[in-house]
Amino acid sequence: MSAAFTKEPHNTTGQYDLADLRRSGEIIVVTLSGPETYYDYHGLPMGLQYALAEDYASTEGLKVRMEIAKDTAELLQMLSDGNADLLALPVPCKLLKEKGLVAAGVHNSNEDTAWAVRSSAKELIASLNEWYTDNKQVDVMKTEMQRMKEVHQVKKRVQSVYLSKERGIISVYDHLFKSASATTGWDWKLIAAQSFQESGFDPNARSWAGAQGLMQLMPKTATSLGVSPDEVNDPRRNVEGAANLIRRLTGQLSDIRDGNERIKFVLASYNGGLGHVRDAMALARKYGKNPQLWDDVAPYILGLQKPQYYRDPVVRYGYMIGSETAGYVQSILARWRSYGGNVMLTSSPELPINSNENKSSHNSTTSTYKNKYSSGKRILSPDDPEFNQMQ
Repeated sequence: MSAAFTKEPHNTTGQYDLADLRRSGEIIVVTLSGPETYYDYHGLPMGLQYALAEDYASTEGLKVRMEIAKDTAELLQMLSDGNADLLALPVPCKLLKEKGLVAAGVHNSNEDTAWAVRSSAKELIASLNEWYTDNKQVDVMKTEMQRMKEVHQVKKRVQSVYLSKERGIISVYDHLFKSASATTGWDWKLIAAQSFQESGFDPNARSWAGAQGLMQLMPKTATSLGVSPDEVNDPRRNVEGAANLIRRLTGQLSDIRDGNERIKFVLASYNGGLGHVRDAMALARKYGKNPQLWDDVAPYILGLQKPQYYRDPVVRYGYMIGSETAGYVQSILARWRSYGGNVMLTSSPELPINSNENKSSHNSTTSTYKNKYSSGKRILSPDDPEFNQMQ
């Protein structure tokens, strides 16, 4: 079982039944990572098997705690050992019988596959079978497909990429991006490019997933950064929170020695999550690539959309929508360059299985960014010794 998802089981006997689950208030569900099973998207659980498990749990007033197995063998073992209450994946019924498990809930008669629970959980078996009707999967699938479609949408009023190109004014929020540069060590124009990508410079932008403001902070993330719910749409507080998040991620990725390369990894982590980026780095290392070069790692960001990669033993966080994250980094770097930023553009990444080219190393140097607005103020680069000592 992935260490990222490891939880304590209900007990050591594996004899939990529905009455016990109701007392505990939750049901532990185990499945495999994947786009049609379960994955995390910006802090939101997604996937059909998760949606079905959530639908069932709601009928019993239970919360769902998801666990991830690496393969079917581990999946079955976790249920048998009492480390999970419900196996939410269509598994051949013949295999379930061989393992002493009982089919319950979701099932496919044509393929002879089903979800499973332990044979001792008589009440849970009855409850699952009562819940699952002929139209249940179709209804939940329609809802989940609509949810997956909407999750990528951000309601925003996109402004021009330049307020005044002749005067070098990108937006009315340039002063906030310049202040944020002192926290992040980044060129303020890079933060502006990121803000345009996130919200189109609309402080009231909101995604279906709940991200808000100029820099699209998720509610939990905003709270962890000291930005309260009533402040998240305030441009100053939103950008301040994002700057602190960028700084946090920069520190967590301090092992990437080249500052320009690190920027790309921080952007990817801001969008797709640090755990997924670390997984892609681990894959790059496994396949003989340089895990500190974005050009070498980006193909594995894309690779995390394919089972051969997101179920690799070195991967902890499973499936991700890698094309979104790779495109996010590419778009921001391109816009930063159009703003006059000092950026080394990478080519669009390809899946590693489709690429036979050897990527070359880039010996770029990190500089202290300056502009006409920063006179009298030193902007620290992430590579400056003082940067990590700032409070």
